[in-house]
Amino acid sequence: MIEEQAIVVGVERDQALLEIVRNKPCGLCGQTRGCGISIWGRLLGHRTNVFRADNEINAQVGDSVVVGVDEKALLAGSLAVYVVPLFLLLGGAAVGGFFATSPGNADTYALAGAVAGLVIGLLWLRAHAAGRGPDARFRPVILRSAIAGANLRVCQRGE
Repeated sequence: MIEEQAIVVGVERDQALLEIVRNKPCGLCGQTRGCGISIWGRLLGHRTNVFRADNEINAQVGDSVVVGVDEKALLAGSLAVYVVPLFLLLGGAAVGGFFATSPGNADTYALAGAVAGLVIGLLWLRAHAAGRGPDARFRPVILRSAIAGANLRVCQRGE
């Protein structure tokens, strides 16, 4: 399990809304919560990433918890997201270049094949992700409460 400390920012029924809190500030901007890099902050509005996890330990808002993700699931997801579209892009470029009618238009055919391969890869990825449904292997899990006294304060808007 890959473990990280998170803070509970909300509770909905049997799920907790969590936000990862870095132990060290980001080297680019010095923030520990959300993205503070000016261009990303302007584009994304300095949002924090909040995600859901089953709340089996009955954590409350403001509690510091340890959340985990299975390494094998993370590796499988990374391969699906990066490798499959990349291979289809390269394969599409090779097939497009192969079907070029003359050496002068080989680049155009290769580019069209690469774009077609990438689109097919992204469509496959979308269908593959939708087909998994609520697979528990790919969901983060609250493992335990963090060490007492290590609770992090949740800043509410306007404070």
